[in-house]
Amino acid sequence: MKHTNLLFYYLPLLLIASISTISYARSNDILIYIRDDVYIDYQNFVGNRDVLAIDNFSGKAVRRDVVDMIIAQQALKLGGFNHTFRYAAGKVNFRNTKMLQNGQLLLSFDSYWQQDAQALADKVYISAPVIRNGEYIAGIYTTPNNSKVLAIKSLADLHDLTAVSTPLWRTDWQTLQALPLKELIQENSWLSMARMVNMQWIDFLLMPFNSTPDQSFTMEKIHLVPVKNIAIVLKDSRHFVISKQHPQGKAAFIAIDKGLSILRKQGAIVKAYQQAGFFIDKNQYTVLNE
Repeated sequence: MKHTNLLFYYLPLLLIASISTISYARSNDILIYIRDDVYIDYQNFVGNRDVLAIDNFSGKAVRRDVVDMIIAQQALKLGGFNHTFRYAAGKVNFRNTKMLQNGQLLLSFDSYWQQDAQALADKVYISAPVIRNGEYIAGIYTTPNNSKVLAIKSLADLHDLTAVSTPLWRTDWQTLQALPLKELIQENSWLSMARMVNMQWIDFLLMPFNSTPDQSFTMEKIHLVPVKNIAIVLKDSRHFVISKQHPQGKAAFIAIDKGLSILRKQGAIVKAYQQAGFFIDKNQYTVLNE
């Protein structure tokens, strides 16, 4: 009877201790918001592997956003940042920028153009470049049924074509503004951009080259292909941005820069983007705006 009474006495204490341990483990995690389509591809690519040990970036599900996400985690770990991450997927898009500014989000695993990052410099730390100026070569992506776009050979062929982007991506927008287009349409949702091109409401959008054998991009009912051997250079660097308002912000900034330096010296960053099909052999392409 005495043992039973003791059990009833200690059981609540044991439960409290267990709950406290779980709460501590969760509090040590950092919640990161990720665009849902990127998170799906990230899960498909990583699977059950340890993301910190991945050194081969070949695969159907890999894309620039996914490589960014993995490099950021590896750089943070190499730099001594030992927190783990939990993910919340959704249609976050530009909401993330506000969350970075007010400290609700530690960092963006999707890198920012330097121009876009500098506009937030009072609220965020800006990492060393993960993609250096001149390395970002994009494809002209359209539906396989748009023969006019697929026939592009020179800048002059753009005169009768429409493109879509957002001025919120300063480098993309300025690059397209400098091209001799019939019209540049503004749309702030990337998924909506892709759908508009897929339905031939707009002729094309700029996209990183994909890792599929034909470099095509497919998601749900959207299927886009690049103009063969034609490319556009976006003349800016890309960086990770880290919130100055987040309690772990400074530590994450110091760690990610240290880790990026290590990965850069190892040649791991260039290798990753090359294997993912994002870094192309420029000798095999006509870069229209070079």
